[in-house]
Amino acid sequence: MVYTITLNPALDYVMKVGKLRYDDINRSKSEEIYYGGKGINVSVILTRLGIHNKALGFVAGFTGRKLEQMLVDEGIDCDFNRLSNGQTRINVKIKADTELDVNASGPDISEDDIKKLMDKLDDIGEGDYLVLAGSIPSTLPDDIYERILSRLQSRGVNFIVDATGDLLKKALPYKPFLVKPNHHELGDLFGVETKTEEDIVRYARKVQEMGARNVLVSRAKDGATLIDENSNVTTFANVDGKLVNSVGCGDSMVAGFVAGYINKKDYAYALKLGAACGNATAFSEELATADEIKKVFEIM
Repeated sequence: MVYTITLNPALDYVMKVGKLRYDDINRSKSEEIYYGGKGINVSVILTRLGIHNKALGFVAGFTGRKLEQMLVDEGIDCDFNRLSNGQTRINVKIKADTELDVNASGPDISEDDIKKLMDKLDDIGEGDYLVLAGSIPSTLPDDIYERILSRLQSRGVNFIVDATGDLLKKALPYKPFLVKPNHHELGDLFGVETKTEEDIVRYARKVQEMGARNVLVSRAKDGATLIDENSNVTTFANVDGKLVNSVGCGDSMVAGFVAGYINKKDYAYALKLGAACGNATAFSEELATADEIKKVFEIM
């Protein structure tokens, strides 16, 4: 079973405007509402790939109910903790001749709310996968990932951590099954630039020495490289296509990798499926569908 945790989910309200003006009222040409949050994105792609999973985290207010209903309508198994106060945040994305993003901070989360989430984690056990993805909202203590990992450390859970900086570094002693920095984030861990595949392999191995079993490095236009726990290095290049959307590509890659490994227990296959998911989402207005992923996978 795969579990994802999204600590600060959102509804993304996307407005398309011809030209953004600051001296008069702007009127949009179209509006769309999307669900947001890295763990949620992973759950969506996993579900589209036929991998049963459960989305955990916090929701609040009428926006939280809307978010959850959108996911349930897509067949996502949700078990969110409902907060008694506040609203799940709405992020406003204005797409015009320039792009303007305003991300909300989200509701306050109390220590009692954290305890209820921690109690729910006791259902996770031997052989399960737990995805921790994204930054920590300011309303939560900055050691929340460590508290989650520590609670589950002795249970044989496969941790997947997609985070940056100290969040990632502090997770490494818990020996995560997979970490997925991009090439910039990998370099930032060591204060260097990773310009070549040799650089990526060198510093990914250092991350393994710090505790990670498998290190998947997304490399933008250069594809993705995996350094697995058997010391194999595997790279998949991107396929040709028009970049439409960069949001959710990394989350799609994580989901595809996990799905591929669960299905085949083969790291090269897992990387191929992960890369296909990331590419397919990049070519789509939203997260990739199963058919879009299949088409990309077949030409990789």
